[in-house]
Amino acid sequence: MNTPILSKRYPQDLISLVSKYNVPGPRYTSYPTALQFTDTFDQDTLYEYLNNRRQTRKSLSLYIHIPFCHSLCWYCGCTKVITKDPASADKYIDYLEKEIHLTMPTIHPDSVIKQIHFGGGTPTFLLPEQIFRIGEIINRSYNLHPDNEFSVEIDPRRVHEEHINALKEIGCTRASLGVQDTNEEVQKAIHRIQPFGQTKHITDLLRNAGIKNINFDLIYGLPKQSLTTFRDTLTNVLSMNPDRLAIYSYAHMPDLMPSQKLLNEDDFPSTTDKLSMLIYAVETLPNLGYTFIGMDHFAKSDDELSLALQNETLQRNFQGYSTHADLEMIGLGMSAISQNSEIYRQNEKALPAYYSALDSEKLPIQKILKLTDEDQIRKKIIMQIMCKAELNFDKYPEKFGFNFQQIFKSELERISEFESDGLIIKLKNGFRISNTGRLFLRNIAMVFDTYLSQHQKKRSYSKTV
Repeated sequence: MNTPILSKRYPQDLISLVSKYNVPGPRYTSYPTALQFTDTFDQDTLYEYLNNRRQTRKSLSLYIHIPFCHSLCWYCGCTKVITKDPASADKYIDYLEKEIHLTMPTIHPDSVIKQIHFGGGTPTFLLPEQIFRIGEIINRSYNLHPDNEFSVEIDPRRVHEEHINALKEIGCTRASLGVQDTNEEVQKAIHRIQPFGQTKHITDLLRNAGIKNINFDLIYGLPKQSLTTFRDTLTNVLSMNPDRLAIYSYAHMPDLMPSQKLLNEDDFPSTTDKLSMLIYAVETLPNLGYTFIGMDHFAKSDDELSLALQNETLQRNFQGYSTHADLEMIGLGMSAISQNSEIYRQNEKALPAYYSALDSEKLPIQKILKLTDEDQIRKKIIMQIMCKAELNFDKYPEKFGFNFQQIFKSELERISEFESDGLIIKLKNGFRISNTGRLFLRNIAMVFDTYLSQHQKKRSYSKTV
């Protein structure tokens, strides 16, 4: 049984820690973060990299962004297009096929796709025949590994048995269902009415179709939520025996996400109440057989995410925690991000610009970031903190040829404050993040982020707690 994070420290000591560390900071789905991407870049350098990529056979991950949603959820910060016209997806698929056609010459012909993810928006906005069409394009264009992991994000309000059968037919093996909260008052407050029975019905249909790996996405910190409503939500979703739970902290950033201005700020839980929801999950789920992964994911011990944590192939990418850290990700569609150890690339974030680039027979890349040697070292450090909740100095001289304590002397001096607050435990060759420190992973990782400035933190990031 896991030691409770709160134990005797709650609430006084923990509240003071929250007051001290609840500052704006990155979620570190990448390092460097997307704020460092630039739209002023040398096309020749980019295409030289893409041409060089073709020379080496690789295992790849494929991300396909489907931006369409039938209605607006007021809390949402995803890149999306609100429409009820299914024909808009036909045009979009035409352009996805164009992008795939332009991407193929940059990939070694023997490269293999080991992971596929449909994200959104709402991928199940697509009609079943449109799902079949994308599946046919993928199978025709790429070499798919026979055991590739194929996941899709699902809005239970907008999916029918025909959608599920189509997803199974094209190879889908895992489904992530957006739940957020099962309480009716919370659902009204965020403009997303989704009765629990609807979610359960779709979950049953998925399993009956053979898509047995089920994830649920929840959000804590939404208007009208309390620890009581959150407990009820967790009880409801656990009754459906999910393989994974992603329990995300709501990020209120109305200046960057205008739809959030529709939410009533008077209805938000306090910071302490919000934190109590995460703590409840962290103290409850491990005793029910779920491994606590990173800062917001939970997975059964035999799930691929838990296994990735054990064998050190867990990663953070722009979809959150994921398996297969060794895979290069190719992002397709409006706003999609591609990433590997050398370069990050983001597609155009508006449909007209995305279509226009492809009409000109150009890859629709809007921004890139070429990682420096220092970026790659700091990325490894930050990802070790975010994924393993530890930092082992011994891993660095062997690979990078330097003395960690000397190079990062100033960062380690700043880390001492976390030790004083009980958030890390210093070891001879590094440090381990304590149970309480797991609540402040982002703060600890921020010490090693060389790009952070007060200006960026205030304007561009959600608070860490």
